[in-house]
Amino acid sequence: MSFRAGFVAVAGRPNVGKSTLINHILGQKIAAVSPRPQTTQRNQLGIYTDEQAQIVFVDTPGLHKPVHRLGEFMNQEALEALLDADLVLWLLDASLPLTDEDRAIAARLKEQPRLPPVWQILNKADLAKKTALAAKAAEAGQLFPVEKQFTISAITGLGIAELLAEIRARLPEGGAFYDSDQITDRYERDIAADLVREAALEHLEDEIPHTIAVKVEEYNERGESGAHILASIYVERETHKGIVIGRQGEMLKKIGTTARKAIEEMSGRKIFLELHVKIKKNWRNTPEGLRYFGFIRERGGK
Repeated sequence: MSFRAGFVAVAGRPNVGKSTLINHILGQKIAAVSPRPQTTQRNQLGIYTDEQAQIVFVDTPGLHKPVHRLGEFMNQEALEALLDADLVLWLLDASLPLTDEDRAIAARLKEQPRLPPVWQILNKADLAKKTALAAKAAEAGQLFPVEKQFTISAITGLGIAELLAEIRARLPEGGAFYDSDQITDRYERDIAADLVREAALEHLEDEIPHTIAVKVEEYNERGESGAHILASIYVERETHKGIVIGRQGEMLKKIGTTARKAIEEMSGRKIFLELHVKIKKNWRNTPEGLRYFGFIRERGGK
């Protein structure tokens, strides 16, 4: 049997389960997940390898209507991933009515001149009424002329094995792009920063999360005793800083506890996590702020 390998971009509006799907397929957490939209802010690879194929999933930021430069960057990241892929998985939420964002994504897809094959994935089928799924699938299929349509649940695993089998068969023949034991292109310290941000999104009020960025200042190995991480949580306003810290530091403690447990689960060792809260005003709308957090590359730029 010939070996197959290729890139599969996972796209959709915010909070439809893109990162959850990739984490489920890999069998471990590499991407931050939260109920908040726009948890994923940049493309991240999830590399699945078995005896038959290597599927390089590209977890993309949720396509949305941007209101700042960071949002523009996220949309551009997602669209570039779609155009460079061998296959696009377009996720929709099977448990909810179609949204204006879903329709806007369909319009964006129609605008692309050289789009690879697109498969429509109705996720969260475990939360949808079975009697409504067929109607939802028919309605979703009218948005854009996709090659195939699947119904899955990234939480329970419903339909995932069948989806993987179809992806394997669709990818081109060729050698692997990455070592068989590699599961992502990001360093552990970068994933740790995402997991701190995920913890902040989980615990904070609605008006705060999207102003938050996390930067790991130090990541020091301590041999068999684990690792020490010093990370800074950045917000745009002084009032936000007080909310993140909380009364007598209680909120920051909650965020730290949740993040530490997630990082330990990801890394498989003891983690000593130290958090600080800092201010960088209007960072989402300035080239300097986006460059500081790595959203603008020094060479070529975005």
